[in-house]
Amino acid sequence: MQKLKSAEEIEMIRENNLLVSSTLAEVGKMIQPGVTTAALDKRAEEYIRDHGAEPGFLGYGGFPNSLCTSVNDAVVHGIPSDYELKEGDIISIDCGTYKNGFYGDTAYTFSVGAIDKEVEKLLRATKEALFKGIEKAVAGNRVGDISFAVQSHAEGAGFSVVREMVGHGLGSSMHESPEVPNYGKRGRGPKLKPGLVICVEPMINLGTRNIKQDPDGWTIRTMDNKPSAHYELALAIRNGEADILSTFEYIENQLSTEN
Repeated sequence: MQKLKSAEEIEMIRENNLLVSSTLAEVGKMIQPGVTTAALDKRAEEYIRDHGAEPGFLGYGGFPNSLCTSVNDAVVHGIPSDYELKEGDIISIDCGTYKNGFYGDTAYTFSVGAIDKEVEKLLRATKEALFKGIEKAVAGNRVGDISFAVQSHAEGAGFSVVREMVGHGLGSSMHESPEVPNYGKRGRGPKLKPGLVICVEPMINLGTRNIKQDPDGWTIRTMDNKPSAHYELALAIRNGEADILSTFEYIENQLSTEN
């Protein structure tokens, strides 16, 4: 059952997602060789609490941290640790907040220094696939239209699409209906209605689409241990183009000032 949101509720979800976006930019400032993923997590929790919200992931389903930090072949749900980032790594950082009864949820894949050209291409294609999907996130379309757009772009660029992990509705719960897969057929799945809030989040692999879970019960990795990229934005469905509630601008403005 889709939970359609009022204009006021959408603004509260937007507030959360803009806080997640600025948290990712804050953490992004720290990303360099030698920094631990635990240090990134500590800063994120401080920043979120300083802005009057709670970390949305901390304790969610038993998850032990405020960020998911997924390095290289980790697709999603990596647990922050004493792992020190290295030149050439990539790290997907997924972050959530909870404030005023609603959640925010957004993710971005960062490069640590210079990365391999093929991995650079993977990141670019994954982010492009996200926006191709968002173009189809309009009232009257179906979830499958988003899924097909993501899959077509990613596979057209020579990469593979993770099937088991999906996007989702977002609101007073972190995960609401409908699920938003990154593969599928046009014209299939639930119809998109104005007031629906969803997260679109392609998880795209350099090699095989197959995945495995670490013994920690959380971290998802590629079966062939090749890199994976992950980007996520939250958006509200409108009669016309989607209203994107989170943003990569804060992150990318920060990165551009560093270069």
